[in-house]
Amino acid sequence: MHNRRTFAAAAFALILAAAPSAFAQADPNAAAAGAYTLDINHTAVVARVPHQNFSFEIFRFTPTAGTLTWNPASAAANQVNVTVSTASIQTPVEGFAQELQGARYLNAQRFPEATFVSTAFRQVDATHAQVDGNFTFKGVTKQITFDVELIGAGRGQGGATVIGFHATATINNADYDFPGFIRGNTQIVIDAEFQKR
Repeated sequence: MHNRRTFAAAAFALILAAAPSAFAQADPNAAAAGAYTLDINHTAVVARVPHQNFSFEIFRFTPTAGTLTWNPASAAANQVNVTVSTASIQTPVEGFAQELQGARYLNAQRFPEATFVSTAFRQVDATHAQVDGNFTFKGVTKQITFDVELIGAGRGQGGATVIGFHATATINNADYDFPGFIRGNTQIVIDAEFQKR
């Protein structure tokens, strides 16, 4: 019995040692400099839209592509871009996603993608930064700023280097030709992982 317990404890320790979470850390130097590709399977893009000043409606979108140029030794050299499908909008309200894709709201047929392309990366501290860039949505390009937090970096389950971020920004709904009852600011929230090529 003692040998079985010893073996089980050793096996459990090996499993913990091999788990991806054992390698991730909130240290920018844990991710080597280089080119990274967005991991679409581990990325969420959420829009929090004011609902008649009562609350926020939550809409989720699917990213289709993204790249990150990462240099932990020189924050100013970092670059990121992300492309999102506007037709991918999801909402728990039955049938509403199809309506939102139409010309009155997202006009997804005419403007199938929304993009963010960074223009400046300003480090705040070891795990926080502000990223300025051009946000193009419904044919309109505006400069916005994402507040970015490094969540984890290191070796992922498949052995590749992974770096993960949480980022938030706001846009003015009046800039994007929405119906008049959609007012105020929408918050964009991105939780993303990038894998080193």
